[in-house]
Amino acid sequence: MEERKIIKKTIDLAGRDLTVETGRLATQANGSVFLQYGETTVLVTATMSKTASEGMDFFPLTVDYVEKMFAAGKIPGGFFKREAKPSTQATLTSRLIDRSIRPLFPDGFRNQVHIVITTLSFDEINDPALLGLLGASLALSLSDIPFNGPVAATRVGYIEDEVSINPYISAMKTSDLDLLVAGSKSSVVMIEAGANEISEDIMLSSIAKAHEFIKKQIAFQNEIISDYGIAKCEIELFSIPQELIDKIKNQFNDQIIEATKIIKKQERADRLDELKDIVLSKFEEELDEESYQKQESNIGKAFNEILYNNFRTTVLEEARRPDGRGLDDIRPITCEIDVLPRVHGSALFTRGETQAIATVTLGSDSDEQIVDGLEEEYKKPYFLHYNFPPFCVGEPGFLKPPGRRELGHGALAERALDAVMPTKDVFPYTIRMVSDILESNGSSSMATVCGSTLALMAAGVPITKMVAGIANGLIIEGDKTVVLTDILGMEDHLGDMDFKVSGTRDGITAMQMDLKVEGVGVEVMTEALNKAKISRIHILDIMEKVISTPRKELSSHAPRIESFKIASDKIGTVIGPGGKMIKSIIEETKVSININDDGIVSISSSDAQAIEKAKAMVSELVEEPEIGKVYKGKVSRIEPFGVFVKFMGGKEGLVHISEISYSRIGKVEDFINLGDELNVRFIGLDRGKIKLSMKGVPDNDTLNEAIKNAPSQNNETSREGGGYKDRTDRSGDRKYGRQDRRPRRKDND
Repeated sequence: MEERKIIKKTIDLAGRDLTVETGRLATQANGSVFLQYGETTVLVTATMSKTASEGMDFFPLTVDYVEKMFAAGKIPGGFFKREAKPSTQATLTSRLIDRSIRPLFPDGFRNQVHIVITTLSFDEINDPALLGLLGASLALSLSDIPFNGPVAATRVGYIEDEVSINPYISAMKTSDLDLLVAGSKSSVVMIEAGANEISEDIMLSSIAKAHEFIKKQIAFQNEIISDYGIAKCEIELFSIPQELIDKIKNQFNDQIIEATKIIKKQERADRLDELKDIVLSKFEEELDEESYQKQESNIGKAFNEILYNNFRTTVLEEARRPDGRGLDDIRPITCEIDVLPRVHGSALFTRGETQAIATVTLGSDSDEQIVDGLEEEYKKPYFLHYNFPPFCVGEPGFLKPPGRRELGHGALAERALDAVMPTKDVFPYTIRMVSDILESNGSSSMATVCGSTLALMAAGVPITKMVAGIANGLIIEGDKTVVLTDILGMEDHLGDMDFKVSGTRDGITAMQMDLKVEGVGVEVMTEALNKAKISRIHILDIMEKVISTPRKELSSHAPRIESFKIASDKIGTVIGPGGKMIKSIIEETKVSININDDGIVSISSSDAQAIEKAKAMVSELVEEPEIGKVYKGKVSRIEPFGVFVKFMGGKEGLVHISEISYSRIGKVEDFINLGDELNVRFIGLDRGKIKLSMKGVPDNDTLNEAIKNAPSQNNETSREGGGYKDRTDRSGDRKYGRQDRRPRRKDND
C-alpha cells in the first residue's frame, strides 16, 4: 500500500497555536484537513460528484456543520441518545460557511460538492465555526475540485472600547460587537454582525482590521497548498450557446426590456413568463421534436441570461430600476399596530410589496427557550421566529418546518433587536416574537425587524430604543459600480450583493452581507453603510408617527408577573423539602412560581389577587419575625406544657402554658384544639427556638374570658395580672420548680 504523505504545519494565531494536518484522516475524500486551535478540533472533508447534475441551473453546493456532543463531554438527550437533527446554531453555521465559499466557485460549475465540518473536540474557548470555514477553504484548495480560494474568517469583538481580534468565546459576552468577516486575499466576501449600537466608523475600522488578520491566514494556507496541493481536474463548465442567445435577443430583446419596466412584481413576472412561453413555442415550431427536447432547457436559460443583462444595463446606464425608483429611493411604507385583538402585541409593517405581520407573546420563566449545544446549556428569555409561507410570493406549496433560510432570517432579526431588549430585572417576562411574511418582494428580514419593534412597543415591552432595518444591493460590471437602496426581490436575484443593516438612530445593531462576486472593497461597504444609515432614520421617522414609546400598560390578555428578590440562603426555605413548600403555595393560589439562583422570585398569573396572595405567602416564609410583633398562626401540636403554633408560612414556635393567659390553666386541651387559629406575639428565641406569647394579644379576649370563668380552674392570677406567679409558670418543668425554691430555703436559714 502506498505510504500516505502527511503534512502538518503550525502558526501562531492571536497568541494561540493553530495546527493544520492533512493526509492522515479521511483520505478517500477529494480533500480533507484536521485542524486544532487550542483544544478545539475539527475535521473537514470536501467531495465532488464525477459528473455534472443534469438540468441544474445553479451550483449544487451543500455544507453540513456537524456537532458531536462528545466533543464537549456531553451525552445527547432524547430517547435514542444520539445526534439527530442539527441544532439551530449548527444550521446557522452551515449557512454561514456556505455563504462564504459559494461565490468562489467557477461560473457554470454544476458538479455536486459536499463539505462536511465535524467538530470532534470543543474547549469552550475557541470557536469551531472559524476553524470550519478555514478547513473548508483548505480542503477545497488541496483537492482537485475547482475553487478560486483560499478564503478565511476572523471574529472581531469591541471590548472596553478596544477592537479585539479572535477573542475567547467567554470574552465575547462583554463585547459591544460580535463581527464575523470572511474574505480572500484581496477583498471581503461575507459579513455577519451583531452590535450594541456601534457607529459606522467603528464597524468599518473593525472590518479593515479583520481583513488584515485574514490575509495572514491566507498566506498560511498558500504555504500548505504549495507543499501538498494537487492539480485541479478538468471540468466542463456549463455555458449557453451564444448563437442561441443572439437569436432570441434579435427577436425578443425589446419586449423583454419593456417587461422589466412593469412596476408591479406579479404583473412583471406574469409578462416575463408569457414572453418565455412565446419564445419556447417559436423554437418548438422551428425545430423537430428531438432537437427541441435537447434545446428546451438552454432556451429558457438563454432567455434568463438576456433578462439578466438587460436589467443590469438599465440600472448601470440609465439609473433606472424595475419599479421606476431612483437608486436611493425607498418604497412607500405603512405601519399599523393592534391589528389582532387577542394577542399581547401586534403590528403590520408594509414596505412596497413586502409585508410582515409581527406578534409578541408574553410568558413566564417556564416559557424560556432552552438552548443545548456544545456550549453550556442556557435559557433565552426572548426569541424570534420567522415564517415564509409559499403564498407570500404567490405560489402554491407545502407548509414545512423552517429551513436554513427561515432560521437565518429569524436569527438576523433577533440579533438586530438584542441590543434594545430589557433585562429580566426590568421586565420579568419571557418574550416570543413571531414574524409571518404575508407578501415578499425584497428584504422580508428587515421588515421583520421593523414590524417586531412596533409589536414590542404595542405590547408594553420597555425596549430602550426603536430599531429599523434596510437592505441595499450592488451591481458591478467592469469599472462601473452602483449601490441600490431598498432592493427588490428581482434586484437581489439578478444583482451582486445583499447588504442588510439594522440599528437605532445612534448606531448599528446587526449587519449581514452576502455576495455573488468574489469580493468587494472598503469603498463599496462605506457607501452601502452610509446609505443604510440615511434610510434607517427615514424609516424610524415613519414608525415613530404610529407609536414613539412603549406602552405603560400590558394587554388585558397578557399574564401578570410580579418579581421580587429574597436572600439566596432563603431559597431552600421557600422550596421546602422535596419542593413541598413551593408546591403547596402553587396548589393553593394556582399561580406559576420560578426562583432563580440569585434569589429573584417571579410569580405569574392572570389573577392579580392570586399573585398578591402567593407573594404574601413567600414573603412570610423568608421574613424574620420581629420582637413584639403579632402574627396569625395555626395550632400544629398540643403538649401538657403548651401549644406549638405555625405562623409566617411555616415557622413554628412554642406558646408555653404560662404565656397562654394571665389566668392559670390546668389542661391546655380544655381550651385549645389542634388546628385553631390564634394570634401570637413573638417574644424571642431560646437556644434558637421560637418563643411565642398570647398574653395581652388582641382578639384573644374570648379565650382569656373562657379560661378565667372556667369552674375547674384555680383562677389565681400571676403577678403580671396582680397576683402571684405559679411555681411551674416559667417552664412547666418540676426540675425548674425545685431550682426556683432552693434559693428561698437558703434565705430562711
